[in-house]
Parts: sequence; structure tokens; C-alpha cells
Amino acid sequence: MCFGLLVIPASAQHNSVPIQTVDVTAKLIVDLRSPSLKNKTPVSAVIWLSPLDHLVALPATPGSFTLLQKDKMFSPHLLVVPVGSNVAFPNADPFFHNVFSLFDGRRFDLGLYEAGSTRSVVFSREGVSYIFCNIHSEMSAVVISLKTPLFSIANSQGVFHIRDVPDGDYDLHVWVEGLRQSVLDQKTRRLKVTREHLDLGEIHLDPPHQSEHLNKFGRPYDDDSHPIY
Repeated sequence: MCFGLLVIPASAQHNSVPIQTVDVTAKLIVDLRSPSLKNKTPVSAVIWLSPLDHLVALPATPGSFTLLQKDKMFSPHLLVVPVGSNVAFPNADPFFHNVFSLFDGRRFDLGLYEAGSTRSVVFSREGVSYIFCNIHSEMSAVVISLKTPLFSIANSQGVFHIRDVPDGDYDLHVWVEGLRQSVLDQKTRRLKVTREHLDLGEIHLDPPHQSEHLNKFGRPYDDDSHPIY
């Protein structure tokens, strides 16, 4: 689950020892026994590897992606893109939307735009961006922009699988929706990849925190059962 090409500098191409690649796996274990989390969809989670060895360059080539707005939902809910990528936000609903993000990844406000139109954002820096609609509080999505192509989104069983990881030293990063960054930072660790397959075992985390978000003005959404949009 990665994009981009493996580029070997000319200075390393003359090395008689070929670069080996490894499959890295892990499993996320989150305590979902809390009554507030019953019947919830699987937790959104991502891991990625930031290389510390500069002998092998691992570019994440920017591309074009789409977060569709339809039936008052973003699809997909979670999108991982290379830094520098363009993400389009087409409005496929028969009413207005106003997409915004006020978090540390990419801050933006696309303003009010009508059905059938599209607006776009370039995610020019690495980070996690929580995406909302200023009109419909139930709409949310996450865009994670990375400098590395070595990442994996957890499947429905919480399993991660990063393919073709070159031998070397890396920092492992973990992101789980609903957990504070300070908690996630504690799960960052150094890895040395040297084998044919590396199983990181289980990554244990407490239940994510479910909370209501504010609108783009930092205020609660209006409780209006008959919105004009």
C-alpha cells in the first residue's frame, strides 16, 4: 500500500551489495469495550516509516486525489497522499457545502459552493488535516500528507502491511483517529529493517475519544432541524 518509485543514488549503484526489501506487518489493538464505542465502524488508523538512512531516496510523488461529497458524507473518510498532492472536493449533493480545516496539517476554507461544482486544495506540508463542512456537522474526513511512500492503512481487522521496505533505519509513526497527538507521539519508535519479513506484533492503544467538533468560527453548530442548505 505505497506509491512512488525507489530511487538509488548513483553513488550507491556501484555498491556490490544489492539493496534488500522487506515486508513489514503489525496489528492494532484498541479497547472497544466502552459502551460509547459499541456498533462503531472500525477505527481509522495509519502507520508509516520515515527513513533515517539517506543512502536510498524514497520519493513520494505528488498526485491528484478526490474527496467526494455525497449524501452529506465525504468519501473516502480517510485519504493518505504524498506531500504536494492536489485534492479535489466535488459537491455531488443537491445543496451547498463549505469544506474547511483548522488543524495542524493544512489549514483552509473553501467557502460556500453549490451542487455540481468542485474546489481543490494542495497539501503542501506533512501533517494530519481534519476536514469538516461548516454547514453539516455530521460530515468529517481526514487527509494525511506524507513525505514517505512507506505507509499502510489498517484493514477491518486492524492489520497493517507495508510492502517492499528497503533495509535501513526508520522511525515508525502511528496515527489513530480520535487520539491526541501527545498520546500517538509516545508510540513513535526506531526500527532497523534487515530481514525478509518484519512483524512488529501488536500495537496497543486506549479507546479513541469521541467528541463534537466546532464550526469554522470556533463555535457550536446551530441546532436547526430545517437548514436552508
